[in-house]
Amino acid sequence: MSAHIVYDTAPLGALIRYSDGTPKPPARFAKKLAAWERRNGLGRLVRKEPPRERPAYCAPAAIILNEGSFASGSVILVTAMREHSLDSDLRYEIVDRPTIGMFRVLLSVGDNVELLHLADSREAAELWLARTGHARARLEEVTADEVGADVIEGRAAA
Repeated sequence: MSAHIVYDTAPLGALIRYSDGTPKPPARFAKKLAAWERRNGLGRLVRKEPPRERPAYCAPAAIILNEGSFASGSVILVTAMREHSLDSDLRYEIVDRPTIGMFRVLLSVGDNVELLHLADSREAAELWLARTGHARARLEEVTADEVGADVIEGRAAA
């Protein structure tokens, strides 16, 4: 599927795989492998960025995937985020969706919303919030209505 379909149908917190369709090169070809890894990967959908128009440029809508965090002890040093424009030539697949009863920790960013964390329960989400100290974040439960709408409308991952 295209990035546009992911933008329209995937909920925040969904696990998205992207690929250019080429086979993975052997590890001995370090440069080719690094280039392949930039165009093939897996990430959690954390934000859907609407198109932006400025006097000097126009940016198309995009999806932002969190590809992982690198930590030292309990301190996160770097979070790898990758932005994919909706006009990307890559292929996308929704690998997993948040399940009923999970909680999203969301932060408003301008007119948009960003997923900070996806927790298995309200208690886990509140504990994560207490540890990280995001004062403006809010919790949102993944409901049966949301999951049911995905199944009825044909958006649920097979």
